Amino acid sequence: MKPVRVLLLLLALLLAGLQYTLWLGNGGHGEVSALRQQVATQQAENLRLQERNGALAAEVEDLKSGEAAVEERARSELGMVKPGETFYRVVEDAPAGAATPAPTPAASP
Repeated sequence: MKPVRVLLLLLALLLAGLQYTLWLGNGGHGEVSALRQQVATQQAENLRLQERNGALAAEVEDLKSGEAAVEERARSELGMVKPGETFYRVVEDAPAGAATPAPTPAASP
């Protein structure tokens, strides 16, 4: 073979090896794409958690600074009432189809 053909063949093999590494190897295009997707997912989760933390911080500040929030919590979570107030509990009837099921007879052996 001519030396030029050998050189071209070696360069083609080198190019093929580099392309393999670029597309399929460790740190290649596929892995980078997967990592970008993970980063986007984590950023969305971080944003959601930051909003939740902001809401919780506002609620803590409201509980520290005013009586209205504390009173609301006492009424809703503890069922407390002020002196002179009358407490009414409204109980809704269960739908007709949601009645307790009849006991099933025991199977005989």
